Amino acid sequence: MSHPTLITRELIRKRAEHNEGEIFSLEEIALHQQNICKIEHIDFWCPCLKIVYLQANEISKIENVRRFKYLEYLNLALNKIEIVENLEGCESLEKLDLTLNCIRKLSSLTSLTNNYALREIYLTGNPCAAFKFYRLYVIGILPQLECLDGVPVLYTERLAAKADFDYIESEILEQESIKTYNPPIERASEIRRQLRGERDGQTTAISTSSKPEKNRLISKNGRVLNSNQAEARFTLVEEDNAIILTVKLPKYMDTSLIDVDVQPTFVRVVIKGKLLQLVLSAEVQSDRSVAQRSLASGDLVVTMPTADGVVKPRDLTSEAAKVPPLEPIP
Repeated sequence: MSHPTLITRELIRKRAEHNEGEIFSLEEIALHQQNICKIEHIDFWCPCLKIVYLQANEISKIENVRRFKYLEYLNLALNKIEIVENLEGCESLEKLDLTLNCIRKLSSLTSLTNNYALREIYLTGNPCAAFKFYRLYVIGILPQLECLDGVPVLYTERLAAKADFDYIESEILEQESIKTYNPPIERASEIRRQLRGERDGQTTAISTSSKPEKNRLISKNGRVLNSNQAEARFTLVEEDNAIILTVKLPKYMDTSLIDVDVQPTFVRVVIKGKLLQLVLSAEVQSDRSVAQRSLASGDLVVTMPTADGVVKPRDLTSEAAKVPPLEPIP
């Protein structure tokens, strides 16, 4: 097992080459996959930081960040954090990524109530994300949020969270008190090990089971393939200068079990750890795409504006067109 990495001036300078090695005025630092166990010193040495990447380390506590007055984005995904704390001084914080940590005490998010600039938070893959009423509770205690786990907060969700908050809070506190095994924690450890192996040139597979050829996501020549490992029912239609994907989901499925990734030429939806990947007929604008759940049916609707505002018919001579289409909803 590799030794923990300490945050030193030498490490910071090495990662600050884009700033000519000057660390005091540094506004962005990438310290991901460094086997760091403790956050220390950087709030003194780099008080002007706006973006900090600390994902895929071994950090178990959020600490020594109170002096980051200008910090806008903090990425602590794939660590071992159990409680959200010590971020009160980060008054400019807009985005916080805590994906795949060990957070079970969802009520610790109350420490963020005075972070008025906070607009996005990611908690997917934490034990707390499996709680009943998880999403409504987070929206209730953090009304400043605009997006939770990559899904925009709806006005109707705000109303529901406010109307039944006392009951929702009691349910959350009860679930916090129950200690149960949670697979996402083990999954996070596996991913950290894989990333560390890749960094050291010793790539380790996350899963030891071999996947059949039909579940390949990319062809041998690098072409993205259609895949429906999730066996999801869906429609993919083109209208109003956008491509719209609708995936049939159980009405009461927790949104934390769903992850959406829109790329310019394809879209991926992970449902309970199983993948639906679809090649798109036109290039889309990833940054303007929106994923939402229908309150009435529970269906997932992903709206992807096309890059040039016009949906072009698929070129039947192209390589992408040779990928067999999946069966849509009748």
